[in-house]
Amino acid sequence: MAMNKSESTGSKAAKAAAKVMKDPKASKDAKTAAASALTQSKSKEVTSKKAASAAARTLKDKGASKEAKTAAASALTQRPGKAAAKAPAKKVAAKKK
Repeated sequence: MAMNKSESTGSKAAKAAAKVMKDPKASKDAKTAAASALTQSKSKEVTSKKAASAAARTLKDKGASKEAKTAAASALTQRPGKAAAKAPAKKVAAKKK
């Protein structure tokens, strides 16, 4: 998928991703997200659907390290697709007179 996406992994996220890749305790999802982030550090590649799903699971994982979450967030930032869904507007109850 060759979509134009201007983001690339920054040095902070790349360092975090490298730590995750070396960590024997890191989950498979964390390593998938980290690998995606590292791939994009010097290229215009975009995050695949599989890597984005792994990154989302990593961000939700309470046991994931700060580095894993940094790498996952970087990978998700580089996923082309739908714009963030807008939160539904709050309904304000009309006052009865």
